[in-house]
Formats: sequence, C-alpha cells, structure tokens
Amino acid sequence: MAARLAGIEVPKFPDTETSFDELKARLAKTTDFVKSVKPAQIDGSENREIVIPVPNQPLTFTGQSYLIHFALPNLHFHATAAYAILRHCGVEVGKRDYIGKLPS
Repeated sequence: MAARLAGIEVPKFPDTETSFDELKARLAKTTDFVKSVKPAQIDGSENREIVIPVPNQPLTFTGQSYLIHFALPNLHFHATAAYAILRHCGVEVGKRDYIGKLPS
C-alpha cells in the first residue's frame, strides 16, 4: 500500500519462511520498508493512478479509491482471518489483542 501510494517499486520478498523466527524477520523487513516511506512521498497521491497487475485485466484506481476500496479492506480481511485462525487453533487472543491498547 505504502509503495503504490508513494509511486515507488513494491518490494518483493521470497515466500520461503519455514519458522517463526523467519516470519518475524520478514515482518521486520516489511516494517522497516513501510517506515522508510516518507509522508511527503504519499502526500498528494489521492489522484495518482494505481494499477494492480492481475491476470486477464489489471485493476486501475485513483490513489484514494485504491486506499479506501482495495488496500484497507484487504488489510482488515487478512488481519481478521489471521486472528480467527489463531483462535481456532487455541491461541488465547481476544478483542484487545486485535484492537490494541486503547488510549487512556
């Protein structure tokens, strides 16, 4: 999401992780990348053309439409799916784990 809105190349990481340590390292690389994108790179991207390459016909959005109608719904879908899988597998996570710490 950050790369597309900033108009820079989307990083590609090989999908070869086989352990939690490797998954944590992949998350750290992703977090480092997102933190490297400066707000100024995204500012004004609401009208930038965003093209998602998918088989048969690429999806084309404006930056704002991409964020609201594609990227954020995908983020929430994957977060809730992971949460549900963890709960199904017996991991004791609850609503506070999903939502995070509430402001005091």
